[in-house]
Amino acid sequence: MGYSRKEEIVKLRREHKEAKAAKKRRENVREKLVRFLIVCEGTKSEPHYFETLINNYSTVREVTIEGEDRAAVALVDRTQEIKAELERKNAMTFDRVWVVFDKDDYDDFNEAIKKAYKSGFQSARSNEAFAQQTAETLNNKKMYYEEKRIQKPAVAPRKHLTNEQFFQYINEVIIREKLFLNPKFRRKTIMDRFHLSKERVGAIFSKGSEHTMLNSYIQQLRLDYAAKLLVKHPHRSAIEIATECGFSSNTYFSNCFRQHFGVSPSLFRKEALE
Repeated sequence: MGYSRKEEIVKLRREHKEAKAAKKRRENVREKLVRFLIVCEGTKSEPHYFETLINNYSTVREVTIEGEDRAAVALVDRTQEIKAELERKNAMTFDRVWVVFDKDDYDDFNEAIKKAYKSGFQSARSNEAFAQQTAETLNNKKMYYEEKRIQKPAVAPRKHLTNEQFFQYINEVIIREKLFLNPKFRRKTIMDRFHLSKERVGAIFSKGSEHTMLNSYIQQLRLDYAAKLLVKHPHRSAIEIATECGFSSNTYFSNCFRQHFGVSPSLFRKEALE
């Protein structure tokens, strides 16, 4: 908010270039990712441990995990079979293959290690209790942060906030959670969300912000967001973006956009992408 059209276009051009550069970097990273095959002796704890570890803490996604309930040399032999089957079926090649043993007290354990090495496989010995405990810890940690993320932020103590401070707080929440995209967003939405009276909401906006009318505030947020979408998604239609931003019709959206930025949505997009 508060940008002139020229400043807004310059800002969006920069963001568009940065987004394209970031996308290219991600594509380059994806090209460098290697394919892993992990074959475990255990059928539950170890596969679960590796899946949890990869899903939550790794950027690597090309990983196949198998639990085979076989030991020592038999596990290495089965790894060779799985590798050949999957590579033939999917027309690809695994770059790294790991054989994970549960324990090392088998008579043919040393032979299995040598055979894995000759086959080009990496080998490791797991601790079942550790794997299970680690997987549970990682899952619990993920659930904790997920619950914390979706929890509604606590309302700041109202008696210690000025109208200006309270507006800043409400504004941050509305923008962060994109509440303004809801076509049914009204004064009551703020009242219910922040446990405020109708009078207090009015005072916060009239005395604590530059917006004397709530409707003008919401509309400005929607128009600023629509401008970003026009540049970020050049192939999406203005009608589609207008609907996503909470406008009831494309005509109304175009009129509001022109009034706010001084140009039509199509010309704004053209200037920003030049």
